Amino acid sequence: MRTLIHDGSNDDRWYLCRGGDPADVYVFHEPNGPSGGRPSCIEIADFLAAANGSPEHRALLVMIGSLVGAGHGGLASSVSTPEPGAASAEPTPGEAASSI
Repeated sequence: MRTLIHDGSNDDRWYLCRGGDPADVYVFHEPNGPSGGRPSCIEIADFLAAANGSPEHRALLVMIGSLVGAGHGGLASSVSTPEPGAASAEPTPGEAASSI
């Protein structure tokens, strides 16, 4: 499975790809034909570290940011926690006796 990250002005293309394992996520670089370059798979961490500031780097960050804006907050949005500084609930008599 692959999704286009960026289509460069020189016809290079970068894709976000996923292998058979959901944790197997990488960037696939497809160079333009005349450049003579070879296609390559790049680990996400390596891509983000090496491509800092490039158009394809910014495009991947925008793509990742869109996931946050799309309501994919996961656990953080579904867990109810008390407000900072709020007092905790008093234990019931049964809870108090069992914790001694």
